[in-house]
Amino acid sequence: MSPHAATLNKPREARVLIIEDEPMLAYALEEILIEAGFKTAGVAGRLETALALIAIGDCDVAIVDANLAGVSAGPAASALAARGIPYIVVSGYSPEQQQGAFSGALFIQKPCRPNELIRALRSVLPANEFWPADAS
Repeated sequence: MSPHAATLNKPREARVLIIEDEPMLAYALEEILIEAGFKTAGVAGRLETALALIAIGDCDVAIVDANLAGVSAGPAASALAARGIPYIVVSGYSPEQQQGAFSGALFIQKPCRPNELIRALRSVLPANEFWPADAS
């Protein structure tokens, strides 16, 4: 096998887009992700920013807060789904309170434990394609 082929088959770090309007929580999420071996692909606190970052297509998975400063993040969830980018919804709202754009998404209630978040991210990523691999 050529060295180039070996490089192509190696898992790479998953790039996570954080869509969260609370700056302190977004910062905490970044720290948790970096500590767990993920890369951050950006942080969006507003729907317009989230849609622009999704359009760039530089993420492998996303964490989506359902409510961005009083605006539904449903269009961001739809844009992610249209591009085939997996995402999890992390929200203070219950799954029953979520709008249709989030149906079928993995849901985590705020506040959540860091290991629960990391497990959820790993569960929606394609197996053996990204590092860190599921360590459970």
